[in-house]
Amino acid sequence: MKAWQHFKTINHHKYLVMKGCFRVGLYKQGLLHDLSKYSPTEFLVGCKYYQGTASPNNREREVKGYSNAWLHHKGRNKHHLEYWIDYGVGKDKSMVGMKMPLKYVVEMFIDRVAASKNYQKEKYRDDSPWEYYAQGRGHYMIHKDTQKLLEKLLRMLAEEGEDKTFSYIKNVLLKQKDY
Repeated sequence: MKAWQHFKTINHHKYLVMKGCFRVGLYKQGLLHDLSKYSPTEFLVGCKYYQGTASPNNREREVKGYSNAWLHHKGRNKHHLEYWIDYGVGKDKSMVGMKMPLKYVVEMFIDRVAASKNYQKEKYRDDSPWEYYAQGRGHYMIHKDTQKLLEKLLRMLAEEGEDKTFSYIKNVLLKQKDY
């Protein structure tokens, strides 16, 4: 078990997300981000399947065919698009991605940036979060408006850098009621 390494990894990730959330004015979300990672359901799996270069949940999924830690995590953290999957309303009763509140889309963006920095370390570039997202883009169950905003932010980061993107989030996007 690699408890110490996993503990350091999640603490560093939380620090990066907190720093990003504080930078855009989402103080409460920065402080409360990913607290479920310290629960036994998630933490012990993280220790057992720790890799250092990718989420231990991916390894648990490979070994067991599912990730109990991920199912626990995504059901408790509103910044994950999977939290917002529900049955459709109206004619469409299939499972669909619901439109996420703006503050959680921003936290999701910051979470993706932090995860890329945490796992890629010195290899991180501003286009890294976009590249990772784009690899799985076809299988996400996400509301079209949420997808459009997330992709806009990831592309802005890739093309214009962190300072401009975070400034836009703080001074323009979060001043809006909706997106």
